[in-house]
Amino acid sequence: MNQQGVSESYKDPKAAAQEAPREPGVYIMRDGDGRIIYVGKAKSLKDRLRSYFSGVKDIKTATLIQHIRFIETIIVANEYEALLLENTLIKQHSPKYNIDLKDGKTYPVIRITAENFPRVFRTRRIVEDKSRYYGPFANVQGVDTLLKLVEKLFPLRKCKTMREKSVGPCMYYHIGRCMAPCSGKVSADDYRRHVERVQKLLSGETESLLIDLTAQMHEAAKALQFEWAARLRNTIKAVEDIAGSDSSVVDFDPESRDYIAWAAEGIFATYTVFSMRGGKMTGRELFRTCSAAEERDSLELFITSYYEPGRPPPAKIYLQFEAQRAKKESGEKPDPQTDALVFRSSLSGWFRGQFGCEPELVITHMAAPLVKHHTAILAMARQNALEDLRRRLKERGTGPALDELARLLNLRSRPERIEGFDIAQLDGKHPVASLISFRNGIPDRKNYRYFKLRSVVGVVDDFAAMREVVRRRYSRLIREGKELPDLILIDGGIGQVNAAKGVMDELGMDSDVVGLAKREEELWLPQAKEPLVLPRSSEALKVLQFVRDETHRFATGFNQRLRSGDLFFPALESVEGIGPKRAATIMKAYGSIAAIAAADPAEIAVRCRISADTAGTVRAAAKLALEDRAAEQRRLNADRGRRGAHSKAGELAAEAAAEEAPEYSALE
Repeated sequence: MNQQGVSESYKDPKAAAQEAPREPGVYIMRDGDGRIIYVGKAKSLKDRLRSYFSGVKDIKTATLIQHIRFIETIIVANEYEALLLENTLIKQHSPKYNIDLKDGKTYPVIRITAENFPRVFRTRRIVEDKSRYYGPFANVQGVDTLLKLVEKLFPLRKCKTMREKSVGPCMYYHIGRCMAPCSGKVSADDYRRHVERVQKLLSGETESLLIDLTAQMHEAAKALQFEWAARLRNTIKAVEDIAGSDSSVVDFDPESRDYIAWAAEGIFATYTVFSMRGGKMTGRELFRTCSAAEERDSLELFITSYYEPGRPPPAKIYLQFEAQRAKKESGEKPDPQTDALVFRSSLSGWFRGQFGCEPELVITHMAAPLVKHHTAILAMARQNALEDLRRRLKERGTGPALDELARLLNLRSRPERIEGFDIAQLDGKHPVASLISFRNGIPDRKNYRYFKLRSVVGVVDDFAAMREVVRRRYSRLIREGKELPDLILIDGGIGQVNAAKGVMDELGMDSDVVGLAKREEELWLPQAKEPLVLPRSSEALKVLQFVRDETHRFATGFNQRLRSGDLFFPALESVEGIGPKRAATIMKAYGSIAAIAAADPAEIAVRCRISADTAGTVRAAAKLALEDRAAEQRRLNADRGRRGAHSKAGELAAEAAAEEAPEYSALE
């Protein structure tokens, strides 16, 4: 396995900004010598980094930009995590252009002391005396509001030193803000139960408390006690903020830990290592590998290469783990527990032999259930690996995938230009087709097109719809002498493929055509008796899936826009009391006339907020509309039967007429 450490660096910082993900995170800017000169946070890394390279900048920012040579990004779960990680990295590296957080200040935490009768208070100092810490918190005002609530609900002691029992309780006891353990007013067990409740509150177990506070707030508002209701509202917000602030990048656990996750595609894999030291995330490393081995074997090889005498293992290592892929693809049911046991045993022996010690290996399939906090860090590590893998595959390009596609489908040439079609309609109403274009595996959006179909209005006939759109598209390109695609992808099975191929032959086209059926992701070539099924990991299949998904998105979006102003059918509006807006609401709730006809009137009344009598009439009208449509379809079928040998000519005439209909360019 070829292993290469990477830092997502670019020779052109502006290119790094363009390629950055849109997720929240931290960005690190380095100079030509690799020194960190600035650390920043962002809700959207892409938007924030792009802003550095547009518009007029102040002197400080302009100077910073002149010195940037490399940019790397770390994706985190949310803005709160980004804030904390930024704080940690700035204090760790003291970047030249960071000012605000270099003065040693830090965000506050809530401390529950490790005394016989613990206290709870806000602090900025961590003391290693087995006290429990929660946070840190960026919203100091919210922390203070929460502590006032704790003081009211759980009156723990305030004094730094316990008073003599003979002195008696202090003022806090008399005003109900302390249980006076110093005077024996509360037992140790009862006091401990109050402390445990505070710990649950600070750990995010707040559902019952929020329900109670919300009820109190509504009662206060009804009683016109608006000031008290506002205070309760602020308290609820403070509790919600605290409940959602369990940090993955700062957790006060002094035990050294590494978190290892990865993402793989074909022979390519990226491994992410997050390091937690002293309760803080101190770094993240990415490693790129190329290997044809199974994922378990690749992971074992990575770990035995990553840890070395100069980088010994920490006390605990958390690992993302998956059962062997070969078992999945062969149809044999993987056994994650057995695989994980064998994997851990092998690694444990290696660690003992190399380092004389054995770190605790916590494997996802064996730590059931894995603590939410550790799961979140592993998920964050995997997201970073996925982002780097995406960038890596983009850098590589789609050439190899297109070559594989040409080989597997026995195409005339590499399909550098692919066009895809999809049909979308609502029970024959507003039938539309989408055409999307790809060049070298990349969407060519300026050549996307919509078609409003004319020959299949009022009927559901995907084959006729496909023949119409293929004829309209390529007869026009041929007439205008424009370039034809190398490959045409049809969203459908053998029927749609043969329909398209028939038109292509009539037009004298030599482009290749293939269909992709959704259910089993089967590939259908013209006149084939059996489909071609590629492995789900096939890069060629992924190219076709990308094209197919894009055609579906494009066609469905246009169909929805067309019917948004005409969702209601005349049948619904014929019901007394149902106008256009109410008809649109009913159709939006059920999606089709058939669904309305099959629904219970009581359900229609509740979902659409109409009377039971009106709902019954609506369902009856829907049923009548379905019967009318079925009768019309039978009439059309009878007409086709009478036409006999002339049916094909009639269909071609309809398609020829439709060909003259305008082609609708994309609005994007």
